[in-house]
Amino acid sequence: MAFFYAVSNGGKKVASQPIETPRGKKLLMKTYTGSCHCQAILFEVKCSLEMSYQCDCSICSRKNAKMVYADQHDFTLLHGKDNLTCYQFNTDIAEHYFCKTCGIYTFHKPRMLPDKYGINSGCLEGVNALELPAKVLHGSAL
Repeated sequence: MAFFYAVSNGGKKVASQPIETPRGKKLLMKTYTGSCHCQAILFEVKCSLEMSYQCDCSICSRKNAKMVYADQHDFTLLHGKDNLTCYQFNTDIAEHYFCKTCGIYTFHKPRMLPDKYGINSGCLEGVNALELPAKVLHGSAL
């Protein structure tokens, strides 16, 4: 599993670097149920909580979510497709999904990882996102 982000050096884009699972370490994958605040959006996702991320791009720095990543085939929207709204900006490639009723960011399709979903760990049942260690992704440098 590898994720890519830009590494900045004094605000300058240096290069895209992979974030990889430590060699020989198998991530603990578990299935979680997730929802927005009003429960209009309900989903199920198989992911690991061992690696969470906070991005410093213009939208992520404002929503301040700790995200975990999952393969698209490990994500199932169970309820609320009609209650989702999608926000796109800049290149209009990434898709950020929010509940139309309560406004909660639930998940997104990243621009740089088209086969993944970024999941708002605060939406996962039984997970305290405040307790998850997070690595900073420098999306602002892309």
